[in-house]
Amino acid sequence: MSTKDRQPKVRKSDAEWREQLTAEQYHITRLHGTEPPFSHPYNATKKDGTFNCVCCGAPLFGSADKFDSGSGWPSFTAPVSGNALSEHEDRKLFMKRTEVRCAACDSHLGHVFPDGPEPTGLRYCINGLALKHETDET
Repeated sequence: MSTKDRQPKVRKSDAEWREQLTAEQYHITRLHGTEPPFSHPYNATKKDGTFNCVCCGAPLFGSADKFDSGSGWPSFTAPVSGNALSEHEDRKLFMKRTEVRCAACDSHLGHVFPDGPEPTGLRYCINGLALKHETDET
């Protein structure tokens, strides 16, 4: 990835994040938490638009790539661009998983699994509290 394609980095102190986010959003995005399955309305939303990072507003996923995985979390087949996310090895819960974070502000979003539908075969399983949905204007 070239330098011009990288997201500008968003850096804030812990106190700034705590002031900006709700306690639940902070727990998910800054402390790598997980919301209960089927608890967030974005799991069922069908509205067209873009799902942005709740912390910095960076675009992460488009509604065209959203699908119902049955997992209880909003799921997507791909991010909006190749530089929207960063991937990190996660060995919590006694298993190896791939964590995904916002490339711009390093917020924990969820995980990606190789069991999604075509065309990518990937399932980005994302916490609704880590997202802010902006509907397309019609």
